[in-house]
Amino acid sequence: MADLETRVLDCFSNVFPDVAREALRTATQDTIPNWDSVAHITLFASLAEEFAFELDYESAEAVHSFAEAMEYVRAHATNP
Repeated sequence: MADLETRVLDCFSNVFPDVAREALRTATQDTIPNWDSVAHITLFASLAEEFAFELDYESAEAVHSFAEAMEYVRAHATNP
């Protein structure tokens, strides 16, 4: 099975297919123009499905970068 970072990267790539995978590792909402509220919910729905956690929209709102998403997944995933 792929490591955690690869799996998170896959979720980001699915939501932001026009952004190079290497650029996604340092991505923030400021660096990806398409990272709007709809993309944010889509991203977190994808992460919740991939890592089998209950999506908490309120705490997910505080995530604004790939690095923060990694930390969120580490804290919430039931199948990392």
